[in-house]
Amino acid sequence: MIPERARAVVVGGGVVGCSTLYHLAKLGWTDSVLLEQFQLTHGSTWHSAGLVGQLRSSISLTRMMQYSVGLYAELQALTGNDPGWHQLGGLRLASSQPRLEEIRRQAAWAKTFGLPMEIVSAEEAQERFPPMSTEGVLAAAFIPEDGYLDPSQLTFSLADAARRVGAQIETRVRVTGVETRDGRVSAVETVGADGEKGRIECEVVVNAAGMYAPELARMVGVHLPIIPYGHQYLITEPFDPPLEPLPTLRDPDNLVYFRTEVGGLVMGGYERKPAPWALDGIPEGFEAKLLPAEWDRMEELFSNAIRRVPAMENAEVKMFFNGPEAFTPDADFLLGETDVPGFWVASGGCAHGLAGAGGIGKVMGEWIVDGRPEWDVWPLDIRRFGRQYTSQAYTLARSYEALSQYYDIKYPGEEKLAGRPLRVSPVYARHRELGAAFGEKGGWERVNWYESNAAGGDESLRPRGWAGENWSPAIEVEARAARESVALFDQSSFSKLEVLGPGALAFLERLCANRIDRPVGTIVYTQLLNARGGIEADLSVTRRAGDRFLLVTGTAFGNHDRAWLERNAPRDGSVYVNDITSAYACLCLWGPRARDVLQPLTRTPLDFGYMSSREISVGNVPVTASRVTYVGELGWELYCPAEYGLQLWDTLVAAGGVTPGGYRAIDALRLEKGYRAWASDLNAETTPDEAGLAFAVKRDKGEFIGRDALCEREQKQKLVCVVLEDPRAIALGSEPVRTADGVIVGRVTSGGYGYAVAASIAFAYVPLAYGEPGTPLAVDIFGDWVNAEVRAEPLYDPKGERIRA
Repeated sequence: MIPERARAVVVGGGVVGCSTLYHLAKLGWTDSVLLEQFQLTHGSTWHSAGLVGQLRSSISLTRMMQYSVGLYAELQALTGNDPGWHQLGGLRLASSQPRLEEIRRQAAWAKTFGLPMEIVSAEEAQERFPPMSTEGVLAAAFIPEDGYLDPSQLTFSLADAARRVGAQIETRVRVTGVETRDGRVSAVETVGADGEKGRIECEVVVNAAGMYAPELARMVGVHLPIIPYGHQYLITEPFDPPLEPLPTLRDPDNLVYFRTEVGGLVMGGYERKPAPWALDGIPEGFEAKLLPAEWDRMEELFSNAIRRVPAMENAEVKMFFNGPEAFTPDADFLLGETDVPGFWVASGGCAHGLAGAGGIGKVMGEWIVDGRPEWDVWPLDIRRFGRQYTSQAYTLARSYEALSQYYDIKYPGEEKLAGRPLRVSPVYARHRELGAAFGEKGGWERVNWYESNAAGGDESLRPRGWAGENWSPAIEVEARAARESVALFDQSSFSKLEVLGPGALAFLERLCANRIDRPVGTIVYTQLLNARGGIEADLSVTRRAGDRFLLVTGTAFGNHDRAWLERNAPRDGSVYVNDITSAYACLCLWGPRARDVLQPLTRTPLDFGYMSSREISVGNVPVTASRVTYVGELGWELYCPAEYGLQLWDTLVAAGGVTPGGYRAIDALRLEKGYRAWASDLNAETTPDEAGLAFAVKRDKGEFIGRDALCEREQKQKLVCVVLEDPRAIALGSEPVRTADGVIVGRVTSGGYGYAVAASIAFAYVPLAYGEPGTPLAVDIFGDWVNAEVRAEPLYDPKGERIRA
């Protein structure tokens, strides 16, 4: 019987929905109900190929996969139902030299998780998976704890686990509407198979509807960037003799995967020309159905499969699947609360939803019940996608590119091309004239470097290996200009949030760890903390007036930070939060000669100090000049209305002696100065104390979110600056760090080359005992342990004299 009230309503009876329901109930929300319009698994879950691989591109995703495997192994004991889990291991072949480098890098990552992974020879891989050919195989990675699942058995086992702890599941019930009251979820409207209408009052709705998720989200005015694509695979008849159960096998260079199935093989892959489906809406009554087979689309994969497993040429096909699955623009999960309070999303399985379902359930349960998951899940957060993804055409272009490159090696600094250019600075034309190498973030075209500067750089500084793939000698020229003369950077893509209203000051004092009640014109560097003391945001706050503040944060974090502000804002109308990113250009003039360039262009004396702001004019352009830096040099961030941006750039360049610079130079400069970056060095799990940012926390200012947790939390680790012995060995992030006696104690958060200090620099969290300057460490760079040493920070200008010049 459908209840009249539930604390949470989970919509969608696939593996993700059942896992979310189980974890909600396990955390005490037993008065939760799951609604499925068909039968359990009858969306995309039932036709999943079922492979489970744990090592992924992000820390959070890998943790979720590891948790999933642990849960799947326990489910039979919890429920008495076999979830169909076969923990036989997983092989990943390297059929090219770049892929061999990738699996060496992955083997290093695995060490930081305690995940057993070994690199084996082609012959050893064949011993584990006898049907494979070793032709072209250089080596393979083997994880003995990987495996495969029966998708329906797993889902039913999770559903049973949820029922056993008190949750309710109702099938053949369709959600026809979601009600809101005062802007937040209040009820769902339903209709049963018999046409009977119902209504369930609730405070939370979890949209776990898979490819139907966008349809459900539209009921509350939310747009989800999800496109269904057909994923094809086949099952053969048993081989002669029948195959014994074997590890899974992935050959990403050939775009294919295999697993055993009743004496035969499952074979599938990810083709270069994926097929989107149902762009005008999913047909009514599409229950447990498949799409027509497209053998021509499968031809390349089938040829590659025969190359790797020659017996496939004569194998008989027992079943062929072409099943639609929900994909996001970056082929990763879509998790979190939307802008409608109480309306949550756990969708976008992206072909690894079965592998991650256990972890998704854990994360969603903790997030909803406790307000914060144990792990930082920003790489999967729904807020990572900006308003441009309300365009289906843009979402389609990005998801098509992501799926077509699903098995490709992800090189550092590699840029996606689909849907570009979209958001451009007012100075975009000048950047093109200077031969800018553009990157993209948040839809913005941003300059990585100017190839016109390359001739002045030293090619011998090119880093070895992957770090040298997307690199130019221009980066050195631009970094040195900022250190020795003056450089000009276009940072118009900065996310800019305005907080104003009579309650603005009190609101920001409650959210910010630093003191905000400073004179008008003061700039405050601060973190916004969560209730556990972790860093939710890292930004600057400029007081523009008594009740008006400008918050500046990273290009990709505007949605995230705005949502955090709005979630915690008072509901009495005393505070307004506005995203004004597109209203203002921002040009940054930094370097020891910055004053020599800027002062002749304005009548206002540039005598105001560091971390302060003034309204000035530069040439004919009205400007807010903020004395702040992310590179550790004298200079200003110059904000002007966007329509003046081109004129401001031309005025500054015409002054002479100015070198235009890009983001890659900024990154090198900030590493030398020890400046942190959110989402790599800082996240929702790390505290300011651990990150070396205690100076930006004013514990004595009164209550603020996270203060109590910060005071009570014992510091066990710290972020340290590590200099590698080999300056051309560059850490890219996630590499393991070990002690002199071989004990792994941490992982790299970010790294790069510092041109002013002629050193390879990495940041890493390590236990306090290993955080003192002079401590010898080593960093794994593609399988080679490179000696390193902890150094005092910052490496460059330790007294900060140049900033205050």
